[in-house]
Amino acid sequence: MSCSYLVIHLSLHWKYSPLPSLLWVSDAISVIVGLFFCYAGLFGEGQEGEDFHLLEPLLKSSSNPSNFDYGQGSNFNGERVTPYANANLLSIFTFAWMGHLLAAGYKKTLDLEDVPQLANCDSAKVVFTCFKNKLESDGKYGGNVGQISTIKLLKALILSTWKEILWTFLFSIIRTLASYIGPYLIDVFVEYLKAPHQLKFKGYMLVFIFFLSKLIMNLSERHLFFQLRRMGNRVRAALLGIIYKKSLRLSSQSKRVHTIGENTNLISVDVERTGFFSWYLHDIWRVPLQIVLALLILYTKIRLASLVALVATMILMMANVPLGKLHEKLQEKLMDSKDQRMKMTTEALRNMRILKLQGWEMKFLAKILELRKLETRWIKKLLYTSALTGSVYMSAPMFVSMVTFGFCMLMGIPLDSGKILSALATFEILRGPIYNLPDTISTVVQTKVSLDRIASFLCLDDLHPDIIQKLPRDCIEVAVEIVNGNFSWDLQSPNLTLKDLNFQVCHGMRVAVCGSIGSGKSSLISCILGEVPKVSGVIKLNGTKAYVPQSPWIQSGNIVDNILFGKEMDNERYEMILEACSLKKDIELLTFGDKTIIGDRGVNLSGGQKQRIQIARALYHDADIYLLDDPFSSVDAHTGTHLLKECLLGILGSKTVIYVTHQVEFLTFADLILIMRDGRITQVGKYEEILRSGTDFMDLVDPHKRALTKLNFIKCGTVSDNLINGEEDNGNMLCSEKSIQEDKERETEKIVGQEGQLVQEEKREKGRVSLSFYWKYITIAYKGAFVPLILLAEIIFQLLRIISSYWIVLATPTSEDMKPHIRGSTIIFVYVVLTLGSSLCELIRTMLMVTTGYKTATLLFNKMHLCIFRAPLSFFDSTPSGRILNRASIDQSIVDTSIPRQIQELLISTIEFLGTVAVMSQVSWQMLMVFIPMSVACIWYQKYYLYAARELSRLTGVCQAPIIQYFTESSLGSTRIRCFDQEERFMDTNLKLVDAYFQPKFHLSGATEWLCFRMDMLASITYVVSLVFLLSVLKGVLSPGVLGLAVTYGLSFSLHGLIWDLGSLENKIISAERILQYTCIPSEPPLLIEKNRPSHEWPSQGKVDIIDLQVRYAPHLPLILQGLTCTFFGGMKIGIVGRTGSGKSTLVQALFRMLEPTAGQICIDGINIATIGLHDLRSRLSIIPQDPTMFEGTLRSNLDPLEEYTDEEIWEALDKCQLGDEIRKKEGKLDSAVTENGENWSMGQRQLICLGRVLLKRSKVLILDEATASVDTATDYLIQQILRKHFSESTVITIAHRITSILDIDMVLLLDNGLIIEYDSPTKLLEIKSSSFAKLVKEYTQRCNS
Repeated sequence: MSCSYLVIHLSLHWKYSPLPSLLWVSDAISVIVGLFFCYAGLFGEGQEGEDFHLLEPLLKSSSNPSNFDYGQGSNFNGERVTPYANANLLSIFTFAWMGHLLAAGYKKTLDLEDVPQLANCDSAKVVFTCFKNKLESDGKYGGNVGQISTIKLLKALILSTWKEILWTFLFSIIRTLASYIGPYLIDVFVEYLKAPHQLKFKGYMLVFIFFLSKLIMNLSERHLFFQLRRMGNRVRAALLGIIYKKSLRLSSQSKRVHTIGENTNLISVDVERTGFFSWYLHDIWRVPLQIVLALLILYTKIRLASLVALVATMILMMANVPLGKLHEKLQEKLMDSKDQRMKMTTEALRNMRILKLQGWEMKFLAKILELRKLETRWIKKLLYTSALTGSVYMSAPMFVSMVTFGFCMLMGIPLDSGKILSALATFEILRGPIYNLPDTISTVVQTKVSLDRIASFLCLDDLHPDIIQKLPRDCIEVAVEIVNGNFSWDLQSPNLTLKDLNFQVCHGMRVAVCGSIGSGKSSLISCILGEVPKVSGVIKLNGTKAYVPQSPWIQSGNIVDNILFGKEMDNERYEMILEACSLKKDIELLTFGDKTIIGDRGVNLSGGQKQRIQIARALYHDADIYLLDDPFSSVDAHTGTHLLKECLLGILGSKTVIYVTHQVEFLTFADLILIMRDGRITQVGKYEEILRSGTDFMDLVDPHKRALTKLNFIKCGTVSDNLINGEEDNGNMLCSEKSIQEDKERETEKIVGQEGQLVQEEKREKGRVSLSFYWKYITIAYKGAFVPLILLAEIIFQLLRIISSYWIVLATPTSEDMKPHIRGSTIIFVYVVLTLGSSLCELIRTMLMVTTGYKTATLLFNKMHLCIFRAPLSFFDSTPSGRILNRASIDQSIVDTSIPRQIQELLISTIEFLGTVAVMSQVSWQMLMVFIPMSVACIWYQKYYLYAARELSRLTGVCQAPIIQYFTESSLGSTRIRCFDQEERFMDTNLKLVDAYFQPKFHLSGATEWLCFRMDMLASITYVVSLVFLLSVLKGVLSPGVLGLAVTYGLSFSLHGLIWDLGSLENKIISAERILQYTCIPSEPPLLIEKNRPSHEWPSQGKVDIIDLQVRYAPHLPLILQGLTCTFFGGMKIGIVGRTGSGKSTLVQALFRMLEPTAGQICIDGINIATIGLHDLRSRLSIIPQDPTMFEGTLRSNLDPLEEYTDEEIWEALDKCQLGDEIRKKEGKLDSAVTENGENWSMGQRQLICLGRVLLKRSKVLILDEATASVDTATDYLIQQILRKHFSESTVITIAHRITSILDIDMVLLLDNGLIIEYDSPTKLLEIKSSSFAKLVKEYTQRCNS
């Protein structure tokens, strides 16, 4: 009806005569109100209809429900849905649906369970499904060649959010039109004030129109901003979903192109920026519209001079083109440098244990700081460019007004105070769009860069689904078959990884794969999984598959979830599998049982425990085909025997099993053995057949036989008889159940103890951000020296701006008929001087702000990273890397750019508001009687709102880290996820985490608009009361120009801008708060103690004295090592044995001072290691860890990260560890590439490179922590030979599961329950009747001879 009236009036106006302006205003208002009703109808009750078939709750309600009653929130499938989903018309208009949550926040600190679920149409699953459908419908998404372009991605985003785009477009038009009613009518208002005998009714009618236009503008602005935020959330949810889905399907080659660190930047920075673009979406067309409307108003007032204003505006607009291109270039460079830094940070955090053991952490920190310097170079250029353009555009309205008024004076165009005030009000409105124009262009550029990066990621190759040919289930014979198979990890390389593969495995067969390191065993398993790109040939597979990799992949979460891995709980089967995998005792001894939370990458589990959980996961899956990549290497002899009997020969007895093994004793149980060399299967057959015929096999078996012969030679007859007869002394068992239990309990208390689980919920500050924190932040850089200068510059800027307005109004006549009492040239000269002065102050303030912000961000970054890298290992054990990465990426980006800008915005808003109040109060001090109560009400509202908003903002920060953590974790385990067909489950979990992130974010948007709506109402009422007062009391008393100026300033009068900026700053400053949290982490002891630096030759002998050593993991926990006393003489070879939890690893940690002794001491060559710096200690000791670690870079940087050795020395070390010839064949030689985690090198090669590191170091004390677990017997034998030859004069301390690895040693130290049970030579211990060491040897030999 409203629209039809508007059409009728338009036609009447066109055909007959002009209609009264009030009629047009009433038409506009009725159309606007009609649109609001449509909006409420669409976004209110009807919104649940969209995609109703996808209705599915994504987050289960908390077990600890909120105590507050959200009366308006509906329950859906037991979930409490946001009250917005079912709000009535008035509630939607006024944001009253937020009332219950705000009340709850006022009464208590909000937690995630207090925040209602999102409405179904906003849930991540519905949004992602809609987006994916749009993307797939536009071309064939899912192929492998360039299927996604930036345009397609953008088109899909637009199509999936078209409704929000349409409504925000309408709100934007309404807001823009309503904002120009005031400036248009100012001239009419001043004319009314000048005329002495005008009807009061006309004045009050004008006041009503001013009020109504302000009301409509505010209402449309509130709903515009709310829907823009909502749209941004939908865009983020869609992109987070599609990037995660893609990451699960990436091929191995694609993973080398895009590392996990770079991909983390995609979801933490690029997705955030693309979502943020929704805020600027309508500025693209709104800025030109606002300029056109402004020029039309100017044309009605100053005619020809408006063309000069147009030219001046166009010049400013055109200046944006080169600036936009510069921004895009700087933005791309910045993102590339950020990627490099995040890649290095991710790798360092993942391998922090090895960095600390080797004493390399400060070197890696220096590399990260170097990358940060490169990044800050681009940040600096970007910030200063933005600051310069920002200050120019901030002064733009004054520049345009100066040129326009100057032209009027020059051309003799008559100006009166009414026209000037109308022009000033119009220029003031123009200030917003022109000031925001650089931001808009910058955001468009950033979004384009981010969308390009996301599109290029989505274009990466997926795994080819047709690599494996699925055989029909009724094919009884064949389980796995490869015909003429040729495979290569790198299709560009001429060298194939696997060549001429031809073999067939029937159902129920056990097939062992063995060969020397680098022969292609793990690649063969990966090839059967379909992970290795196929060059030619056929892979046939019949049945489901389960996979146990060589490197354990454990999810953050509890033990039971890791074992079930998405399957339903079957208690009987679960208990049977725990028993078979020797996990029952481990679980029983944990305080939380199988509900115990496992830390990041399983940090609170031993290598053996992680591997057994992996095996249990595979067994529980009950697949047809099992692919085991050497899973028995990291368990001790006793557990290995148990796993062999219960798992391989028991539960898997009727299954098809292909297992890689380095342990020769496991080969006899195979129905078929495949011997590999250089990527080929060189021999196939049963154990006896190959043993008779094969040379390759003899290379593997001979070292094992030699070790067994030596073992039998060591034994004396009597002892052997006793052992064979099985006489046992239970009191001296190597590790009785009691001792295991006691020790395990101590280790467990370390893990869970009084504090509960190892990984706690992320700490978040409670309550308001204190003023002292703001002061701390602004005084970090230059001790706050620039703060008063910034404040002074902004105050002078505002003063000069107000004075220039007064000058131009008071110096010009009140009507065109009056003669000016000041010359036009003088008026313009003074106005120009004042304008240029204010522009200079603006430039100074902006530059000072950028300098301070940049310096603060740099200092915070350096301090946080230093504290993280100097933190003790226990910090990394209990802190998921996602939390640290969240601070290093998202929070750091906010501190780099957003916080300084937000402080600047708050400063501008505060000084502007005070200036407006000053101008209005100067006209009449009685205005303060209205203003003060309004201010009090606003402050009360703001305080009431802040209780909830602050916690919602913190929850948003806390809920973002799990998304990054889960993404990183899933990327590392994508092969396992695909093998077990768990992609859908992982995708669902990811979407639930996304929902958990957007729950507080959505309600924070609602809370912000709730507050701003009430602020706007109060400001509008104050403004209308002020206008009525001006009309009633002051008309005829003061100059109409001065009164008009008060009205002009009053048009922009609102506390909401100030409160908005204050709230935004409080939300952003939380990022600085989170970073500062990590600058207070307790540090390790000093790296260097100048007074106690050992000589360069230390340790010269390698003698280790352990004196009454007592170690515990925390002050309130029991001792792990209970008074150990022994001496390792220089040059001796020591073997440390004992079951899991006996204290072996704790002793190694004590040697490297990862744990500080509670009592006692360790002396090396007479120096108490507690008295010297950590770097001096760790750099003089050497260790080959259980998990061989390589870092992305080159082979040289891996062998010599500190750059201490020459190429000749490195080649010599490589030759000694038998890798020299292999490396010389590579094109890059020492500069051969090492990909992330060293994935392009086999596990055995990685272990030999670790050996190369210690050969370069030539330490007098060397620790081998189960160092040969990942290599075959022949390589194990080779490593032992190398160590004997090159470390003959060094003290070598070996922790080993293979008895053969520690027979050729001088002394055996047997630990149990943190005590030394036996310490003597292996020969003597074997001579002692029923010694624990003898029993361990017996168990091993029985397994080998079985």
